Amino acid sequence: MTRRQLLVLLAVIGVGIALYLTLYKIGVIGVLSCTVGSCEAVNTSKWSVFLGLPVSAWGLLAYVALLVIALIGGTEAREQSVPIAKIIVALAAWSVLFSAWLTYLELFVIHAICIWCVTSALLWVVILAVSIADLRAVSRAA
Repeated sequence: MTRRQLLVLLAVIGVGIALYLTLYKIGVIGVLSCTVGSCEAVNTSKWSVFLGLPVSAWGLLAYVALLVIALIGGTEAREQSVPIAKIIVALAAWSVLFSAWLTYLELFVIHAICIWCVTSALLWVVILAVSIADLRAVSRAA
């Protein structure tokens, strides 16, 4: 499995998590399945909306963007594209920072943990690590 294929797989996992949380937030799903923490407290707090959209919808957009970029960048013609690698690193870095802010809010403002949200945050850390490794590899090859 190439790094770009791994990014596609991680993006699909992220889409699943973010879609699940978004469907809850917009009322399609009645109860969140959380064995640890308080997902509903986090996802019904005033902090669960950013610029008029559910935070999970922003996450969904970011994961879909990653999925599309990684799929395009995974083609044979673009597998060694430095600009695509830089875009993926930038998206992942921004998402890690945003997730860190949200995790801070969970811990110190809301005083509740959403295991799905934490999983998404950790997923972005893994995505960032893979994307940095990808950028280094394609930069050396260029």
